Amino acid sequence: MSHLTRRHFLVATSAAAGMMAPPFSQASAAAPFTDINVIRRMIEVNGKPADVLGLMQPDGTHGLASQAGRRFRVRLTNELTEETLVHWHGLTPPTGQDGVPELSQPALRPGASYDYDFLLTRPGTHWMHSHVGLQEQQLLAAPLIIHDSAESRLDEQEVVVMLHDFTFRDPMEIFARLTAGMGQSMSGTTEDALGAMAGMDHSAMGHGADAPASQPEPLAMDPMAMDQAASSSGLQMDLNDVAFDAYLANDRTLTDPDIVRVESGGGVRLRIINGAAATNFMLDLGTIEGDLVAVDGHPIEPMTGGRFELAIAQRLDIRLRLPNGQGSYPVLAIREGDTSQAGVILATKNASIARVPSRAASAAGIVGLDLERRLRAAAPLPSRPADRTHVLDLTGSMTTYRWTLNGAAFGAHSPLAIRQGDRVEITMRNKTNMSHPMHLHGHPFQVVAIDAKPIVGAMRDTVLVPIGGSVTIGFDADNPGHWALHCHNLYHMMAGMMTSVKYES
Repeated sequence: MSHLTRRHFLVATSAAAGMMAPPFSQASAAAPFTDINVIRRMIEVNGKPADVLGLMQPDGTHGLASQAGRRFRVRLTNELTEETLVHWHGLTPPTGQDGVPELSQPALRPGASYDYDFLLTRPGTHWMHSHVGLQEQQLLAAPLIIHDSAESRLDEQEVVVMLHDFTFRDPMEIFARLTAGMGQSMSGTTEDALGAMAGMDHSAMGHGADAPASQPEPLAMDPMAMDQAASSSGLQMDLNDVAFDAYLANDRTLTDPDIVRVESGGGVRLRIINGAAATNFMLDLGTIEGDLVAVDGHPIEPMTGGRFELAIAQRLDIRLRLPNGQGSYPVLAIREGDTSQAGVILATKNASIARVPSRAASAAGIVGLDLERRLRAAAPLPSRPADRTHVLDLTGSMTTYRWTLNGAAFGAHSPLAIRQGDRVEITMRNKTNMSHPMHLHGHPFQVVAIDAKPIVGAMRDTVLVPIGGSVTIGFDADNPGHWALHCHNLYHMMAGMMTSVKYES
């Protein structure tokens, strides 16, 4: 049974079990539930209508904002004709409310609702997204911002930027092409190779990648991209395995960007969310610099700069002080190893706004661990030795498009065992030719070593493990249950790169 078929089986059986399961919580008099509806919606992408999914409140609010110390009381209703379930990425709910069909909750049937009720313990920039099939690629994701009451008096304007990679194609078709072993055709004759390369994403650095059917002619490899194809470890590198039709910031391309009006000389807090399914970005502030003050919702020692690495599922909080006078200031996200870009434009009331092209003047560099090595948590974990250690080898290849952990796909190996109260360390070693953004559910973690060199790094929930590299994360086992640990490249996770962490009784 293929992994894809098995995944659909698991979701279906979870849903069937859910027919007999009562809701997790009942409404109380404490506070009303906020309704969030899983819907179909239409957006426009480069002048063409696009049928996508969304997470909307009845008043049209996309996503949710709340405050630390309050209860997360959300009634999620599935208005689709297919099953779904939503993960609250960055929050630490009880395990039964985490939104993963295989591990925590039944999938939500069409027309059904589910009530969530738990305490919001930490502020931060987070997001919500589907954990069923490839719905996240269809934009079933939205911001989830938890404010800090201690910052309510700051004189700054909040600007939330949600990034996506977008395709007009059915994501299931993309996945089918990826798993059909297209990379194997690259080992044939030159003519065969050129045929296989037609329309492919050539930033994939030497292996076949999926691409839009609208790309009619073979393309030559970009020599500049090929020069970038060697990682610091000396291994050949695949940067991107899917070619997309567009890159979005707040559901818009740069042909019709989101223009955010700001005050001359004013303070701005950018909350940047990489909600892309399969794309790392380089964030570029252009002519201005800002202070990076938080990653994945967790405060860091501030770091000033104008260009920051942003892997899939990660978030950046950046404080800006805009220049005095009229002006416009693009905030751009450039796809790694490429010139494709998306972004929003900050503009004062009377500023003239120049068109920003959808292609940068030069290709972005490779997203790695340069930033990660310099980050320092504002509130690191208390120092103590690890009680439990695990090693995960990230395994697989573009050739077979089978992505695994310790050589096995999800469901074919036992969960990583931990005990409540443990200090746990997990070392992830990348043995593949692609980087992998690894996400742990239910627990914030600290980056405690990179390539076996100890650091007192940032607190996070998602960390990139580059080609040939290793990253060790540490966390306190304080949230009992059964939790997902997986690559957040959606296609890699679907192809098997997922495991779980389970508390011993």
